[in-house]
Amino acid sequence: MADSMVLPESSPTRAAETHATRTQEPHVREPHAPDEGRGKGSDFSELSRRIADAGLLRRRPLYYTVRFGAVALALAGGVAAFLVLGDSWSQLFVAVALAVVFGQLGLAAHDLAHRQVFSRRRPSERGGLLVANLLLGMSYGWWMNKHTRHHANPNHEEKDPDVSPDILVWSRGQASRAKGLPRFVGKHQAALFFPLLTLEGLNLSFNSFKALRSPSMKRPVVEGTLLVAHFVLYFGGLFTVLSPGRALAFVAVHQGLFGIYLGSVFAPNHKGMPMIEEGTQLDFLRRQVLTSRNVRGGVLVDAFMGGLNYQIEHHLFPSMPTPALGRAQAVTEAYCAELGVPYHQTGLLASHREALRHMRSVGEPLRDAG
Repeated sequence: MADSMVLPESSPTRAAETHATRTQEPHVREPHAPDEGRGKGSDFSELSRRIADAGLLRRRPLYYTVRFGAVALALAGGVAAFLVLGDSWSQLFVAVALAVVFGQLGLAAHDLAHRQVFSRRRPSERGGLLVANLLLGMSYGWWMNKHTRHHANPNHEEKDPDVSPDILVWSRGQASRAKGLPRFVGKHQAALFFPLLTLEGLNLSFNSFKALRSPSMKRPVVEGTLLVAHFVLYFGGLFTVLSPGRALAFVAVHQGLFGIYLGSVFAPNHKGMPMIEEGTQLDFLRRQVLTSRNVRGGVLVDAFMGGLNYQIEHHLFPSMPTPALGRAQAVTEAYCAELGVPYHQTGLLASHREALRHMRSVGEPLRDAG
C-alpha cells in the first residue's frame, strides 16, 4: 500500500453504489441493518450468507464469561496488591499491571457496545456503563456515538471522527488546511505519536465530562454520577494510601501506559490505509475492506488486541463474537480474492511502521512550508 492514498471521487473498478450513512444511535448497528440499502444481490450479502452458514454469528457466552472473569480477577488482584504494598515505590509495578488491566477493560467495553456479548440493548448498555464509566472513567454514551460514526464511514475525511484533524493530520488535504496546534504538531507527528498517546487516557476522560452537556447524551445524570464515582475512588484511593509525590508518579505511569496500550491496539487498524474523500462512491464491503488492515501474530496478538487485529472482519460484522473472527478471516480473505478486492494484513510491528510512515508522509507539506 502506498504511504498516503486517497480514494478517487469516482472509481468504476472499485465503486458500484452509494449507501446511506447509518443512523447515529448510541450503539453500533449490524452491517445488514435494513437502512443500509443493500440489495439481495450485493457482494456483501453473499459473504454474509457464507458467514451465517458457518455459524460464526452465534453468541459465545462461555468465552465471555471466562474472559471477563479473568479481567475481573486481574483488577481485583491489582487493587489488593495496591492496598498491601502501601506507601512504596513498588506501587509503580502495580501501575504497570493495572495499565494492562485497564486496556483489557477498554476492550471489554468495546465488545459490550457492539452487542457481541448480549444480543439485547439493555444488558449491553448496563454492562457498558459499569465497565466504561465506573471502572475506566470514560463515557459510554459519548464513545458509542463517536464509534458508530467511525464504523459508518471509516477513514472518511469529513465523517470519521477518528481521523478529524484535532491535533494530528491524516491526509495531505488536511495538512494543507491545518492551522494552530495541528499545523505545529503535524510537522513531526510521526515522532510525537507515541509520546502523545501517553495522554490518551486523560483525553478520553476529559472528552467524556465535556460530552455530558451535549444534547446527544441520553443519560447525562447517570453517566456523570458514574464518572465522578470513578475519579473519587481512583484519586481518593491513591492520595489516601500514597504520598502526593508517589501518587502523582502512579498516575503518570498508569495513565501513560494505558494510553499507549489503547493507541497500540487501535492505530494499526486504519492508520495508513486509504482515506476517503467526499463524493467517493463505494459499496459497503469495499468501504470497510479497503480502509481496514488486519494484524497477524497468533494467540498473543489476539489477546493483546482483543480480536481487533481482525479489523476487516470486525468492520464487516461488528456484532460477531471475538472467538469467531479468526475463522471469519479465512472466509473473508478467500471471498475478497474471488472478487479481486484488495485485502491487506501484516505483522504487528509492520502495521505500526506503515502507520508511522503514512503520518510522516502526510506531514511533509507542513515541513516543507517551514
